[in-house]
Amino acid sequence: MNAVLAAAASVVPIVAVFAGGVIFARRKIIAAADSAVLSEFVFRLAVPAYLFAQLYAADLAVLFEPHSLSVYAATALFAAAVVAAWARFAHRADVRGIALRIMAAVQVNSAYFAIPVLVLFFGDATPILPVLLFQVLVFTMLVVAVMEATTARGGPAPAWRRAAAGAGRSLLTPVVVACLAAVALNAAAAPVPAVLLRSCEFAGAAAAPVALFALGLYLGGVGLRWRGAAPGENTLVAVKCVLFPLLMWAAMNLAGVPEPWRGSLVLIAAMPAPQNLFTIAQAYDTDVELAAAAVVKSTILALCLLPMWRLLL
Repeated sequence: MNAVLAAAASVVPIVAVFAGGVIFARRKIIAAADSAVLSEFVFRLAVPAYLFAQLYAADLAVLFEPHSLSVYAATALFAAAVVAAWARFAHRADVRGIALRIMAAVQVNSAYFAIPVLVLFFGDATPILPVLLFQVLVFTMLVVAVMEATTARGGPAPAWRRAAAGAGRSLLTPVVVACLAAVALNAAAAPVPAVLLRSCEFAGAAAAPVALFALGLYLGGVGLRWRGAAPGENTLVAVKCVLFPLLMWAAMNLAGVPEPWRGSLVLIAAMPAPQNLFTIAQAYDTDVELAAAAVVKSTILALCLLPMWRLLL
């Protein structure tokens, strides 16, 4: 009983800040639309600053631990293949719908959810870096490439060129640029001015609470529909928040992945679907309602399941 209470208490700060955003939106204290401004601050400044400062000081040999990361990557690719087969044969989804469902089931909300949770539970969010790079270099690039290659817009440019250009743009997001810059400077042992590192640490300290508050604002202004959902919608959410992390937990244990990697990577797998899932779906007019519901529902379900994962791990 004490362990259960301790696990529940450990997520109180996350729930409190998140619920604050929901309440502020519901009571019209702050407009839900203003969450976009806070999200931009988190995505373009706070999270990149946090990751830059942390990764520049990190031990890269420990951070890029090949055994743990290979197990994570192999498990994620296996889950992606299963989701692709389910989407194709159970729901007759086309290639764009399959790509979007893979992204919803296997990718995680790193900037707005995983970083706050990892900071609270482990005091360190740097394990998200290799997962973030894996997501961007494999899944996001694949999804954007599929969308670009199959869209009607783009003029006379061939499909492969549009796909390559779209995939390349995914590498230019502030989070990825900050991560790659920090890793390059760290590996080269290049000096970085102390004032710059202090500034990054100062801005980065706001990443976790502001991200959670912004997410609460956003969800406070969005209606939620559990009954009458689109075919496969709730199943997709269950895969993301329950089956995928349980599969990751089993794979980590079978492969003998040690702590703290095992706990960190399972917890990362339990994070909700990424917010850019909705952005991509909207941009390419593909399963927009499904993408929006997957983001909202997986966020709420992941939040509710945090005490269970805390207890398990």
